[in-house]
Amino acid sequence: MSRSAHPAGPRHGDVLPEGHYQAPPADLNALDPKVWSCTVARDAEGVATVGGIDVKRLAAEFGTPAYVLDEEDFRSRARAWRDAFGTDADVYYAGKAFLSKAVVRWLHEEGLNLDVCSAGELAVALAAGMPPARIALHGNNKSVDELEHAVKTGVGHIVVDSYQEIEGLAAIAARQGVRQQVLIRVTVGVEAHTHEFIATAHEDQKFGLSLSGGSAAEAVRRVLGHDSLELRGIHSHIGSQIFDTAGFEVAARRVVGLLAQVRDEHGVELPEIDLGGGLGIAYTSDDDPREPAEIAAALADIVRRECAAANLNAPRLSVEPGRAIVGPTAFTLYEVGTVKPLEGLRTYVSVDGGMSDNIRTALYDAEYSVALVSRTSDAEPMLVRVVGKHCESGDIVVRDAFLPADLAPGDLIAVPATGAYCRSMASNYNHALKPPVLAVRDGAARVIVRRETEEDLLRLDIG
Repeated sequence: MSRSAHPAGPRHGDVLPEGHYQAPPADLNALDPKVWSCTVARDAEGVATVGGIDVKRLAAEFGTPAYVLDEEDFRSRARAWRDAFGTDADVYYAGKAFLSKAVVRWLHEEGLNLDVCSAGELAVALAAGMPPARIALHGNNKSVDELEHAVKTGVGHIVVDSYQEIEGLAAIAARQGVRQQVLIRVTVGVEAHTHEFIATAHEDQKFGLSLSGGSAAEAVRRVLGHDSLELRGIHSHIGSQIFDTAGFEVAARRVVGLLAQVRDEHGVELPEIDLGGGLGIAYTSDDDPREPAEIAAALADIVRRECAAANLNAPRLSVEPGRAIVGPTAFTLYEVGTVKPLEGLRTYVSVDGGMSDNIRTALYDAEYSVALVSRTSDAEPMLVRVVGKHCESGDIVVRDAFLPADLAPGDLIAVPATGAYCRSMASNYNHALKPPVLAVRDGAARVIVRRETEEDLLRLDIG
């Protein structure tokens, strides 16, 4: 059947219907602490500062776009998660959110473990000095080389994801004379209230082994059948950007059910349970994330209650916050290029970055805030869409927000809560150069991941 083009009128293209967006904030100059890192403020001249450094100085010294990471905020959030769960649980930072050697060192110093899911992430972790025993390796399709390297370097836990991986890992560990500790990742059939692309515990997706279909129980049998593997427990992850623990309660109940089945069938009580990560952060003032202490108390209570009901000893609990630690700690600093009003619709504000440094809006409709940070303004609010400079109509950074009507080329604007998944998922679309990551603290700024150069691009293009 042939398809005709959509007859796009002047209001086609995702124009907001009347009343869809909320009224503009009472103060466009306010920087809501819910979405900005803890040291962000405005100085006497109205310029935004972070870690005691104003953004105009950062732009002048390091250029734009740039990811600006508040080291004190990162460390304080890491400590909050560590302290909330205490010594009877393990906190693994999910490196996929954002990983660099500096971040690994901070995690090590603050007493957190690290979760990686590729050879590259493992290389960064080891290069920065994270003890291998405090690393867990994830992935639904780990290569033989990745598994061999993980076993050889002494990675603490490997989370197995398929029958083929169990057999291959068992052979690798046997050849190396190692008894490798493993967790089995299971799918628990929980529909997390999040976007389809970041929900990971429903049955029809690539991760894990199904509880309801019996493949998880079969995986237990296979792991226990190999002397070179030591089954430590069960791993579950239900999705990302989740604001309540109801889904975790269902997941924990079903995982504990598997623990009871393992005890009854094999006479073994598994000592660990990992409930994954996925707790949400505030991208806008409307978001209402829970504090680590509240999350820790709720998850620990859920596990204790379910284990008591099954007459099991409560296993050691692990969690894997990534976004919840690094997400709020960074903002992306841009320079405004063009300001293009569309009469009766909105104003398009183009910046010197875009979907190459933040794909999340285009990928799964992520919502962000934005603020004018190089000055304050008393101008009226205008409805804007912040877009990038790429040859793609979906190159949107902030879909709908309000900025002062006197916004002009050369102004600096910043998008908060971009610490997670923005640099990690950055690309070279249109041969854009990936921005640097700047760490700021106590009046000093340093580059922890440098800006790419044209030489970097050409070095890989061997002709």
